[in-house]
Amino acid sequence: MISAMTGLADLDTPCLVVDRGKVAANAERLRTHLAKLGVPLRLHVKTAKSLAATDVVLGAGRPPITVSTLREAEQFFDGGYRDILYAVGFAPHKQARARELIERGAQLTVVTDSLETARSLSNARVLIEIDTDGHRAGVKPDSEALIPLARALRDSGNTVAGVMTHAGESYNSRGDAALRAMAEQERAGAVRAASRLREAGFDAPVVSVGSTPTAHYAENLSGVTEVRAGVFVFFDLVMAGIGVCRVEDIALSVLATVNGHRADKGWTLIDAGWMALSRDRGTAKQPLDQGYGVVCDLDGRPIPDLIVVDSHQEHGIIAHRSGGKAPALPVGTRLRILPNHACATGAQHAGYHVVDGAREVVDRWERFNGW
Repeated sequence: MISAMTGLADLDTPCLVVDRGKVAANAERLRTHLAKLGVPLRLHVKTAKSLAATDVVLGAGRPPITVSTLREAEQFFDGGYRDILYAVGFAPHKQARARELIERGAQLTVVTDSLETARSLSNARVLIEIDTDGHRAGVKPDSEALIPLARALRDSGNTVAGVMTHAGESYNSRGDAALRAMAEQERAGAVRAASRLREAGFDAPVVSVGSTPTAHYAENLSGVTEVRAGVFVFFDLVMAGIGVCRVEDIALSVLATVNGHRADKGWTLIDAGWMALSRDRGTAKQPLDQGYGVVCDLDGRPIPDLIVVDSHQEHGIIAHRSGGKAPALPVGTRLRILPNHACATGAQHAGYHVVDGAREVVDRWERFNGW
């Protein structure tokens, strides 16, 4: 419970802070873009893992969602969500647990690109995963394996509901033109695979695409039935480095306290190490390496050229990004660290301290972890 006058300076550290106004603005931006293209959002809830945060994005309704764990599916089903896509390659041993959800009333759709899995499943609603960018899993849109996979699913008593793809390679794209091209590549590949399935006698009504970068840069979604995205809810430094958002749009930060110095090295030490920030180094291959996070003042304003340059279990080391010495911040100074990857940083914490453009804490949102 948050007391009436709790402020960020009153909280124990390290802890997770989220700006509710930024979450709402980020959600409205993507909603508006997809509405112009005439395709609905199937929100990926893996980033926030929080019913309260999801309510800010989706409102009071319970539209279709995407999950990455059965724990997410169970938690969100208990929160009133019924149409749930489990968008990770399905492992056969999870069937009993998935069946329990279905028997409780969930419309649970699972994903596979595996002939072995197809033969082991029964009475499931399945999307075939399509690889449109060579980034991770999936069957190529023109692969000879696509139709036999669909037939194996049908022969085992499953419903081939369509196809899904995730353009994870978009995280390595740079610039508007490259992001638009990746979005079109994602769309065209998924639509091509679905067309082949229909030509072979499968209804395949669903064509599901999505990543936060391609969702924002798509210009044409003809043939697509839904778009999945999740990290846009908070955004992070990786997304800012790609150009999908501004640093100012990042809604998530870790509140930390200065607890020491190494004057000989030009370091300021904080009480947030990788247990609070995560080990994610997603900006390391980008033109601007942000270390383990960008250092901000208590109002969330970046302090020029200060980053967390190294991270130990409970120690964060702040220094000038150039390697030169920076003025030491006094012991006791409260700072906010913007994360490289919102999903990874969020996973280190049990909940969010909610602000709304100021230092006052106005709410707490519980989150969950696990599989």
